[in-house]
Amino acid sequence: MMSSRNAILDALETVDLPQPPMPEIDIAVDDSDLSEQFEASLAKVGGSLYRVGSLTEIQQYLDRRMAEGEQVLSMIETLKGNRALDDTPHALQDVKHALIQARFGVAENGAVFVLDDDCGQRALPYITEHLAVLLRADALHMTMHQAVPATGLPSGHHGVFISGPSKTADIEQALVIGAHGACSMTVFLLE
Repeated sequence: MMSSRNAILDALETVDLPQPPMPEIDIAVDDSDLSEQFEASLAKVGGSLYRVGSLTEIQQYLDRRMAEGEQVLSMIETLKGNRALDDTPHALQDVKHALIQARFGVAENGAVFVLDDDCGQRALPYITEHLAVLLRADALHMTMHQAVPATGLPSGHHGVFISGPSKTADIEQALVIGAHGACSMTVFLLE
């Protein structure tokens, strides 16, 4: 005897619904100055952008943090922090500043795309107190419609779009920055 649940499920399997076509997305894109649009969008979500001409300027930022006695982890091979990457994510809990490389940025929302390979530990962008990101100025897309196909996310890897520091407005509808991740996000735009 077939249950009514199974009868309904069997009946649904026999229904042949036509597949509607995917919508055409035809949005006029203003890509006249992507870096300025990216900077404005990043500021709206609580992030900061610094335009730099060389990696030396970023190293000076890291040096100032280390001089203040803070734990600094750099995932950029040529830039040095005072902290090595640990094997377990939990060991990173005292990292105050982390610097990672972004694959590209998105001007419409101030997001950067990061692969787990760029972080060493996929928890690093979330567990650090202050997240810094190196982004090349020629690696900007205007919209997420352009950015998503550019991810090229390899099977079995973790990729994420990060837009500003973590934030939530769940608690009494008051915006809280850094509730469940980095309290600040700095993007170094290498021009």
